[in-house]
Amino acid sequence: MLQSLASNSCVRLIQNHKSTWYFVSLVLGYLLYLVFGAVVFSSVELPYEDLLRQELRAIKKQFLVENECLTEERLERFLNKALDASNYGVSILNNASANWNWDFTSALFFASTVLSTTGYGHTAPLSDGGKAFCIIYSVIGIPFTLLFLTAVVQRIMVFSTRRPITYIHTRWGLSKPLVAIVHATLLALLAVSCFFLIPAAIFSALEENWNFLESFYFCFISLSTIGLGDYVPGEAANQRFRELYKVGITVYLILGLIVMLVVLETFCELQQLKQLRKMFYLKKEKPQDRLAILEHDHLSFTTVSCAAAGQNDGKTQPFVSVPTLASPNDDPMIQ
Repeated sequence: MLQSLASNSCVRLIQNHKSTWYFVSLVLGYLLYLVFGAVVFSSVELPYEDLLRQELRAIKKQFLVENECLTEERLERFLNKALDASNYGVSILNNASANWNWDFTSALFFASTVLSTTGYGHTAPLSDGGKAFCIIYSVIGIPFTLLFLTAVVQRIMVFSTRRPITYIHTRWGLSKPLVAIVHATLLALLAVSCFFLIPAAIFSALEENWNFLESFYFCFISLSTIGLGDYVPGEAANQRFRELYKVGITVYLILGLIVMLVVLETFCELQQLKQLRKMFYLKKEKPQDRLAILEHDHLSFTTVSCAAAGQNDGKTQPFVSVPTLASPNDDPMIQ
């Protein structure tokens, strides 16, 4: 008997807090996914890092042997200075001296990466005034960009998703969830083709040191706003039409970001994903539950009021019954 009661109470507890258990499982799954990514990246990249370190040590040692007049301390100071300048996008190589990082087109490209929160990191403000302006510009510009993207995506969604799905559903009588799934899949394939595959082929042709995989990697890292900065187009020394190329990349990033948001919003409107999201959300208080709570409170207040009235009646009730007089002449004392 006790075991059955305990099992029933456990089942009721789980059912009443189902969304909480789903949320806990979601958090645990996310943490496990983070650990899984760390293990894979570490196991794949650590050997390459160790090999690169050994090669650099060997090159440095060979250079010091061939140039005995140069001490290791002076070489370290020179390398530190060169690396610090490289972190700001300034290179000491002869073939890179012709490219300026802060001409108008490069500054326009930098502004687009700041506002879209991509932030490649290949170029950074050098002066204190530039750093201060970057903070103020970002504080105003990033919310402005979010407002701009939200308004654009909302208008595009009407013509790219909602009206086509409604038209096909009413014209051919197909199931609306099925039409939405097929439409979202076709839209995703079109976006991948136009903003990943085709641009990757173009970048691999324009950039001398990029293959197709590296170009596709750049497109994905850019349009997902990860922006690692290990691949940045238009930075080659002999880049032709560099200014026009930078403007074209800026337009590509803005349009690609809009398309990615449209695709994500289309998938978020799928009925299946909406039901999946509701599993992890807190349940809203229903009107029936609110009415039941109000009725319970009203019933409790009425019960307390009646009990208080009964107690007051008991206190004022006399112990000796007094007859009711119809007129003053009925009083025996007056008689």
